[in-house]
Amino acid sequence: MNRQQFAFILFALALVGTAGLLLINRNRQSWNVRGARVGDKVLPDFRFNDVAAIHVKSGSADFNVVRKSELWRLVERSDYPANYGQIKDLLIRMRDLKVVQSDTVGPSQFARVGLADPGSGNGSGTLVEFKDQSGKLLNAVIVGKRHLRPQSQSDPFRLKGLFDGCYVRLPSDPENVLLISDDLPGAAPEPQGWLNTSFVKIDNIKSISLVSTNGGNLWTILREAESRPWSLSDAKSDQGETPDTMAVSHIAEILPFLTFADVLPNGSQTAAGLVKPMMLFVETFDRFFYTLKIAGPVRERAYLLSVAVKADISEGADNAKELRDKLAREQAFDSWVYVVESATIEPLLRDRSQLLQKKGITSQETFAPLQLSERHQH
Repeated sequence: MNRQQFAFILFALALVGTAGLLLINRNRQSWNVRGARVGDKVLPDFRFNDVAAIHVKSGSADFNVVRKSELWRLVERSDYPANYGQIKDLLIRMRDLKVVQSDTVGPSQFARVGLADPGSGNGSGTLVEFKDQSGKLLNAVIVGKRHLRPQSQSDPFRLKGLFDGCYVRLPSDPENVLLISDDLPGAAPEPQGWLNTSFVKIDNIKSISLVSTNGGNLWTILREAESRPWSLSDAKSDQGETPDTMAVSHIAEILPFLTFADVLPNGSQTAAGLVKPMMLFVETFDRFFYTLKIAGPVRERAYLLSVAVKADISEGADNAKELRDKLAREQAFDSWVYVVESATIEPLLRDRSQLLQKKGITSQETFAPLQLSERHQH
């Protein structure tokens, strides 16, 4: 054997050895994933500061939450602001997730723990993908059923909480089902679960007027000062009309807690229902003027709502800056149409007769929910 042949043999051995090391390392990584131990991090390389977009796909929805100009927004809700606190909490939780239990199972068993591929029917999970600014996929996880906290002698009725975690599966390791000690409440499978639900704050109310679809005033309630009782503007005392103080005050008590369940995407055909709405005009002692347009019911006894705000702020007022900030914040809500639950809207849509006391009938008996009548809708 000459020197050249010997050198060739050494080179071949080195090449085979290198390939063997690479194969061993690759298998070792696979063994480490499949053999996840209790206490191991689910996503050991999760860099939450690099996340700029979150894609969510469940059995009933497919949407994106994206950071734009330092604000998180829902793309499928016409860039409506998302809940930053929820997103921040979710990213931190994902970084810290640890394995409680690991089992290798076949695809036929995934549905039992809610981890079948999203959109595959009953038992499908919620895919949550984390991407960077360029759209590159950083990490992904499929979130399944929550784990029911086992009953114990010290807690026979589970009074300290029903759930203590959930099942997850990594698309990169599809046969390994992991149980974690976090039920990931922020990984909502529907877009409305990601919305920032802060809304207009209608307080210090001076007067409220309900106007029908044909422009006729149905009623106006008002008060002279915040400490004064509410009255019905056109109550005919000479005819024995007396305002029902409970029904009238209840309208004013609901408005400061006005909230919504969902936001319609711009251009939605459902929003056409606001062409001929009922309108609620509200004036506050701070000289804020709110116009609420209401139509419906839609979506199983839910209503459509739009809001417009203007104000007459005196520059000499001690709280002028605070009021200007409030105005700017609330005027940002006028770009969308909101879906509001009937329990919030219906108490505002009383007929005038429901705001009057009736002889021999208590306030509770007259305070019945009212839907928009046919004449109101048309």
